[in-house]
Amino acid sequence: MDKVPAHILYVEDDETLGFVTRDNLEINGFKVTHITDGREAMNILSTLQFDLAILDVMLPHIDGYELGRAIRQQNADVPILYLTAKSLKDDRLTGFSLGADDYITKPFSIEELVFRIHVFLKRSKSGTAEVTGGRVNLGQYTFEYANLVLASDGEKRLLTQKEGDLLNYLILHKNRLCKRSEILEKIWGEDDYFMGRSLDVFISRLRKYLASDPSINLENIHSVGFKLKADE
Repeated sequence: MDKVPAHILYVEDDETLGFVTRDNLEINGFKVTHITDGREAMNILSTLQFDLAILDVMLPHIDGYELGRAIRQQNADVPILYLTAKSLKDDRLTGFSLGADDYITKPFSIEELVFRIHVFLKRSKSGTAEVTGGRVNLGQYTFEYANLVLASDGEKRLLTQKEGDLLNYLILHKNRLCKRSEILEKIWGEDDYFMGRSLDVFISRLRKYLASDPSINLENIHSVGFKLKADE
């Protein structure tokens, strides 16, 4: 039996960019529904089944943020990637606060987009079997996995879904060695070179987020894995 291609909802009002991107995604084996108007996309959400959404922020009539909010209300798990020319921190935070999984800034390469799509499709299929409690203390920080919020001294950081998944896993296995292969299989859905590079990037991000507390150490066990060291 032939494998059913992943269905992507792609909402982009730039017709030239939309055509090129849709064509390349289809060449890479995806089924693509390309819509150029936010209102039109909103109107078909209740009837359209899709595996991942790519949303431009600046859309006619209804912007990508409002559309993303509506998608997230209907489906808590479908990956959402925002695609925009904006690169300001506040714009990224807005997208992440609405449940986005990633934020891709134009101009972008098709190769990068396809790679990220594969990453998030694997994550959505594999899921995360175990989750931390409602609010977990980690040194001076508190972490709410359900809301993807890492807080310290009254300041809150909104994590991406992947950052949250990884931090959740490390906290569940705190003070124990987490092998690279296990993390990649559990969170990325596959253990290969490119996924490993992505893991290293996310580990670096978490180190920066946790850097204010010297009692927390995200240790790299060379070629083996990582250990999140913190007081019990």
